[in-house]
Amino acid sequence: MSSERKMRVYVLSNTEITGAVKLPVIKIDFLKISVDLQKYDYLIFTSKNGVYAIDKICNEWKNIPSLAIGNATARKIEELGGRVEFVAKRFYGDDFAKEIAEKFDKNRKFLYLRAKEVVSNLTAVLREHGFYVEEAVVYETRCSDCKSLKKPEKNSYIIFSSPSTIRCFFKCFKWDKSYKAVAIGKKTASFIPKDIDCIVSPVQTLQGTVDFLREEKALR
Repeated sequence: MSSERKMRVYVLSNTEITGAVKLPVIKIDFLKISVDLQKYDYLIFTSKNGVYAIDKICNEWKNIPSLAIGNATARKIEELGGRVEFVAKRFYGDDFAKEIAEKFDKNRKFLYLRAKEVVSNLTAVLREHGFYVEEAVVYETRCSDCKSLKKPEKNSYIIFSSPSTIRCFFKCFKWDKSYKAVAIGKKTASFIPKDIDCIVSPVQTLQGTVDFLREEKALR
């Protein structure tokens, strides 16, 4: 039992991750908006939530080729009946934009289906390369009710996957010195308080980060 406690790792969402405990400090609100997709040649997704969101708005998105930032997002596009045209090899929004710029015709029209708050400059990077890109904010994150959440055990690893998870975690809990912070991405890491040491995951998914920690024996 003591060994299991030492290996406790938390993900700050409702996502089911093997080897981790869910601590959903954020919730996703899917926005009810009107989106005219007829003029676009490609849709850009940097999150599964964007796919869920547009699927709640309309069915026409399934007829437009989609560009996905990672395999998990690509799988969700396909599961919901969409068409995956391209999956990024790199998992930062800015790098994703550069891959699109290298591969696609700038005379085509792109729609980025995004969260209300994003940390990447994907749209700006594409526009700098001469691309026509518009955005539709289709979901937003908000903090969960802190009263419904139980504070992580001591000596736990806390995986932060976005600035929103950082903001909502610290809204609900004080940092325990025994905790170990893990950030998915350098940009997310930059939002963690400077007095907290942080491991930056070399992979860009929750499951991959948990697997990395176990493979590196960091959770022993």
